[in-house]
Amino acid sequence: MDTTSPPPLFLCGDVMTGRGIDQILAHPSQPLLHESYVHSALDYVRLAERKAGPIARPVAPAYPWGDALAELERRGAWPRIANLETAITTSDDAWPGKAVHYRMHPGNVDCLQAAAIDCVALANNHVLDWGRAGLADTLGALDAAHIAHAGAGPDEDSAMRPASLPRPGGGRVLVFAFAMHDCGTPAAWRATAGHSGVNLLDDWSAASCDRIAARIGKDRRADDLVVASIHWGANWGYQIDPAQRAFAHGLVERAGVDIVHGHSSHHPLGIELHAGKPILYGCGDFINDYEGIGGYDDYRPDLALMVFVSFDAAGDADLRLVPLRRSHFRLEYAGEVDIAWLLAMFAYEGRALGTRVERSGLHELHMSAA
Repeated sequence: MDTTSPPPLFLCGDVMTGRGIDQILAHPSQPLLHESYVHSALDYVRLAERKAGPIARPVAPAYPWGDALAELERRGAWPRIANLETAITTSDDAWPGKAVHYRMHPGNVDCLQAAAIDCVALANNHVLDWGRAGLADTLGALDAAHIAHAGAGPDEDSAMRPASLPRPGGGRVLVFAFAMHDCGTPAAWRATAGHSGVNLLDDWSAASCDRIAARIGKDRRADDLVVASIHWGANWGYQIDPAQRAFAHGLVERAGVDIVHGHSSHHPLGIELHAGKPILYGCGDFINDYEGIGGYDDYRPDLALMVFVSFDAAGDADLRLVPLRRSHFRLEYAGEVDIAWLLAMFAYEGRALGTRVERSGLHELHMSAA
């Protein structure tokens, strides 16, 4: 790495350290679940062990990150931004009518600190799984751990407010976070003047883009870099809605967004570079407890992606991807067959998005405009 250049930003998709992951950490929550077929979070541990073999318990806080930690350290990545797909709480107030509830014990927040995560997006369809008390606990745990957050708060204004992170070399990184209905976010979770909740985005209209542009304009300074972190879309499939793509273009062109950080899909989606700015339509899951659950193997949901973004003097992005694979609830470098699969997927999806991907290192892919 060129030590004279600012370090890259790190972004990843859903970090779900609840349920089965929480059970193998030092301070497991009560394992009771309210799911149709699974009633104990320990069952997800057993499923993973049935597939991959025993998982020693308890594991160290750094365990789920595995090889990702060495990669973060080697690149000096900063700031480090993820979508946190779980509540951090001991609340038992499971949101009624939801099929799945994710919860990590507050005593396990050091799992996030182990990777030196600087900021988490909270605008998603799981942060209120354990009610508004659970959200309050989550905000308190993150504040106590000195982890910035965006996209949820005790009222509408705080949910809309960006996280502000110092940018290496000067300026700030502003992270705005939004959730949409199409990824399963309940309408009742919308933050209002009188209720806590998430920063809910109603649609992909030009009017919505203009409102975001106006909000960014209130907070942005000349030397800031802006990330729009959006939880949107279906869990499975590669199709990108034309309206979604037009909206993402509008965020870059009219709102001045430098990185569109999309997530919700359980597997990585195609990536676009629009006007030199990366649009990550779906980063895919990063940490989860889905190991051993079948049914979607064709999408390779066992693969995860580290995204490193740098900008040149003209403001154009350089995009490096590091493929990983989950095994025993731990991230490890992807093998050659896995990397070949990802190269083929990105090549196929990139045709419509105007991007190409090349192997640029032992564990690295380089995304560029075609």
